[in-house]
Amino acid sequence: MITDPADNGVGLSDSTLSQHRRRMLDLINRLHTTGVQTDMDLPMIAVIGSQSAGKSSLIESISGITLPRSAGTCTRCPTECKLSHSEDAWKCVVKLHITTGPSGQPCDVTTIPFGSPITDKADVEDRIRRAQRAILNPGTNAQKFLHELEDQTADQAELSFSKNCVSLEISGKDVADLSFVDLPGLIASVGSTGKTGDIDLVKGLVTSYIEKPSCVILLTVTCETDFENQGAHHLTKQYDPEGKRTVGVLTKPDRIPTGEESTWLRFIRNEQEPLVNHWYCVKQPGSQTLKNGISWAEARKQENDFFALTQPWSTVESQYQKFMRTSNLTERLSTILSELIAKRLPEIHKELYNILRKTQDEMRKLPKAPSNDPVGEVWNVVGQFSSQLSRRLEGTPDKDGILQTIRPHQQAFKRAVRATAPNFIPWGKGDARNLPAIDFLANEEDEPQEPQAVVPSMLTPRSPTPPLEEIYIEDVLNHAQRARTRELPDNYPFIVQQTYIKEFTEKWETPALILFDKVYDVLKKDLSDLVDEHFGKMGRGGALHSVLMIVNEHLDSAAKQAKEKIAWILELEKAPTTLNVHYYSDYKTKFLGYYKGCRDHGELTIKLQNYRAPTTIHPNPIHGQAFQQAVHKALAGLTEAGLSVQAGDLPKLLPVDPMEPALLIMAGVRAYFQVAYKRFADMIPLAIDYEIVLGLHKGVEQALLDGLSLTGPDAHARCQMMVQEHSTVASKRTELQKKLDRLHAASLELRKLFV
Repeated sequence: MITDPADNGVGLSDSTLSQHRRRMLDLINRLHTTGVQTDMDLPMIAVIGSQSAGKSSLIESISGITLPRSAGTCTRCPTECKLSHSEDAWKCVVKLHITTGPSGQPCDVTTIPFGSPITDKADVEDRIRRAQRAILNPGTNAQKFLHELEDQTADQAELSFSKNCVSLEISGKDVADLSFVDLPGLIASVGSTGKTGDIDLVKGLVTSYIEKPSCVILLTVTCETDFENQGAHHLTKQYDPEGKRTVGVLTKPDRIPTGEESTWLRFIRNEQEPLVNHWYCVKQPGSQTLKNGISWAEARKQENDFFALTQPWSTVESQYQKFMRTSNLTERLSTILSELIAKRLPEIHKELYNILRKTQDEMRKLPKAPSNDPVGEVWNVVGQFSSQLSRRLEGTPDKDGILQTIRPHQQAFKRAVRATAPNFIPWGKGDARNLPAIDFLANEEDEPQEPQAVVPSMLTPRSPTPPLEEIYIEDVLNHAQRARTRELPDNYPFIVQQTYIKEFTEKWETPALILFDKVYDVLKKDLSDLVDEHFGKMGRGGALHSVLMIVNEHLDSAAKQAKEKIAWILELEKAPTTLNVHYYSDYKTKFLGYYKGCRDHGELTIKLQNYRAPTTIHPNPIHGQAFQQAVHKALAGLTEAGLSVQAGDLPKLLPVDPMEPALLIMAGVRAYFQVAYKRFADMIPLAIDYEIVLGLHKGVEQALLDGLSLTGPDAHARCQMMVQEHSTVASKRTELQKKLDRLHAASLELRKLFV
């Protein structure tokens, strides 16, 4: 083993590095200390090679410590070395860096201190051996291996290889700042006690390091084995095909078979498998020499003597002499890493900022963290919910507002009610004529052409209205005559009109209930969305379900009152009456004229309906002009006599029709429909709006306070339970917070560089 604890290593730990290099190496080591390497790609050195390629000896020569060699554990888990300069005395802190569970699945990243700091280099080898045993036996308490260490072969351990690593934090006055990791050697085949899965496990572990663009690959190749048979080279070529970030190291040059030296000299001259950062050759003490004990200085002297005195190394051209010896290798590694750090620094700044911003965005997307005042938090959310509900029920200028969504259903309701108008036919059943348009209803029946909200077809009651039964004038007269009892010959009982009125008012219940159902559905969906918006991210979801139940019960209570009011209005319409005498009389007069005009078989009624006042009086009018001028003269004469008459009123002057009683009944019923349907078309939407739309907000806040028990003695406990977030959310929040802490710490270290 390497002895002389007072003899510190040089090379990577050489304190004579330039100030700029020291600052770069010191920065990257501090960044590694923050743990931010789990979040982004930081420059580092990874030592790889096939098994028994001399990696451990190389690490010893550049770190000044001794690695364990018994039981093969030194190559069965990564060994991460963090070298940092300190004005304090030399020390080594050993930790276990856990990233996977016993089954190999990823777990929460943890770093476990393993024993007290070491101040004597002679104790490092034993501590590392114990730490490696703890890594390979995750089912046993790690602290047990600090005090008990039984002999254990590789096949006796719980795991043959592990992704978890032993972390060495070495600091001292003559130690520079650097991070590198010694990875398990790549396996070509497994023995009888080995596991076939170990080959892929080690390969995957090595790949996870060297695939990162900022990883300097320190490729160790032993000269005692054919180059092409060493798998580490092929894996390196896969991830660094141009050889830009690979440094090749030839080990065990003293074991080259006689006559084959020229083959390996081609690597030193960079003629074989050329690399941008060249190939190097080092000579470390043999196994027997290590067992006998040798100091670091003696090992370096033996290496120097080997290259100075042994053919063909001693006669290699002078320009290639700098690629031999550990000291030259370590000096070059220091330069490569510090230059990579300096080059990557602007990118690290940018990546750190982007990751920090993305992590903050993820944190903001999480539900609001529970407060220390759960009662106040729940009360506040209930108040905000109630206020927003009130605003939406009152009406908001949004295309998806509640009132905007309801309005198309109200228009459909009005059309459905209007479509129940009695279909009186003022002539006999054998007459095949079509009823002319009712011109005096044109303006009031046409709905304003305003933009229609997009409503799903299932919510729009636009199913075709079945054609109304035609009621012929002869049927009306027969009905009237049958209903007569003790009336005078020219009188008919009111029951006749009442029968026809009942027929259309009974049809109003269906569209009224359809409108109610549509409004109820709109409110329930909007209410559900609003509850989810305010309570969806609260706690574990219990508050959401409780609030939904309470507000839906409140909605059903308001709906019950609305349906009672609809039933009350429908009951009122069963007794025909109106105080709007003026409109009723006006409509009756117009419909009577309309029906009489329809019964005129001549052209007079049609001519009067198409009458337009002449602009010029002709002394010798032609046929059409003569009629127009005659009507104009008649109207003018009546007006001069003090009678205000329109052309449409002239059919009333036609001779008395034998169907006059039926015409009067028809005109009266049809006039009453106009008055009643308009009244009903207003009252139903008003009742629904008052009872279930505006009425929904009445008492909802108190219902929530009572239903959630926010005012009783158990209010605090209930609120605390409601705001307690789900374990997965809490875990995610903790994970993101730890990540933010790492990123903020790394950002602080970066700022220090320029202070």
